Amino acid sequence: MKVKTRSILTAGALATTAALVLAGCAGGADDSGDAAATSTLTVWVDAERVDALKDAAAAYQDKTGVEVDLVSKDVAKIKDDFIQQAPTGKGPDIVMGAHDWLGELVTNGVVAPIELSDKEGDFLEVAYKAATYDGNQYLLPYAVENLALLRNADLVPEAASSFDDMIAKGTAAGVELPFVVEQGAEGNPYHLYPFQTAFGAPVFGSNEGGYDATDLQLGNAGGEQFAQWLAAQGVAGTLSTEITGDIAKEKFTAGQAAFWLTGPWNVGAAVDAGINVEVDVIASPGPEAAQPFAGVKGFLLSETSKNKVAANDFLVNYLATEDVQTALYESGNILPALAASAEAASSDPIVGGFAAVGAEAVPMPAVPAMGSVWQFWGIAEAAIIDGADPVTIWQKLATDVQGAIG
Repeated sequence: MKVKTRSILTAGALATTAALVLAGCAGGADDSGDAAATSTLTVWVDAERVDALKDAAAAYQDKTGVEVDLVSKDVAKIKDDFIQQAPTGKGPDIVMGAHDWLGELVTNGVVAPIELSDKEGDFLEVAYKAATYDGNQYLLPYAVENLALLRNADLVPEAASSFDDMIAKGTAAGVELPFVVEQGAEGNPYHLYPFQTAFGAPVFGSNEGGYDATDLQLGNAGGEQFAQWLAAQGVAGTLSTEITGDIAKEKFTAGQAAFWLTGPWNVGAAVDAGINVEVDVIASPGPEAAQPFAGVKGFLLSETSKNKVAANDFLVNYLATEDVQTALYESGNILPALAASAEAASSDPIVGGFAAVGAEAVPMPAVPAMGSVWQFWGIAEAAIIDGADPVTIWQKLATDVQGAIG
């Protein structure tokens, strides 16, 4: 794979980071603040990840003399604070974030591409793809999250081979619900996307640069087939807008549902409830594999950083190491983005199960146009599940989204 990056530094610059920094510090004549800025890298990170990064920060300071200031930030505010402060030069050099922020951050001109050098192939493919926007690498990934199918192995000993087989196995188990997935009155297209892709209906087409927002695929023939399948599941009761996230969790953890389509964030609740959990590939209802969205977490370089050389060096040569990626995994129990760390973490069967499903996952689109899709998508799916004409509603969805995108 080849990265199309604007080079912000050269290999030689990487090797001489410390010298550049020291030169900046030693300049002395410039009292504008630049000299102080070049002696410290400021990294915004959520509270759960601070301890996992302390060793890397200390090692970087020992090697280069550059202090790494790890600043704990409220994860709910970190993106907005970064967008507001980066243009003023008061923001961090590096900020923790998610790949689906890229469209907004690039559009606002607050992030700079990073140079991975010879580490391009060290990451899981889905993580690498998600970290790339418009042909440039903007994110140093550290974790990957995706949905998978949880199975109560005491109720159903074997994995299902298809959606229909899953419903049959769950029904045979004699529990209240064979299968649950979070929906609610306004729908939840994130959780239904694996079933949509099983019919060959992605949201957007894609090219070498990533998703192509000018190529809306939502309303294609596969989309209509998916909509008709949704309507049939609503009639059969296998999908219901009455199943919220809380209800889905309650039913599975109480042993009243045999299968649960959800993310790794809910596994702990099931295990704590005494459920014998197995993690399976998502049972496909269509002719193609059921591909969930992948969400990738990582670190971004500020466009207004005065320390891009040092910041890129810290990202690539310290945070993209197996020790740090494993430490980040242990701090949050989310599959590492670095392949070597992911392989080691997958010795845990739960993590390994999510990793196997994640190998088929696709990055959640980061393009700004995605906001227009979410606006209409869930409401349309909920209406179809509740009995509205599937083809009419699905084509209205595609028309509404296309109109909003322009």
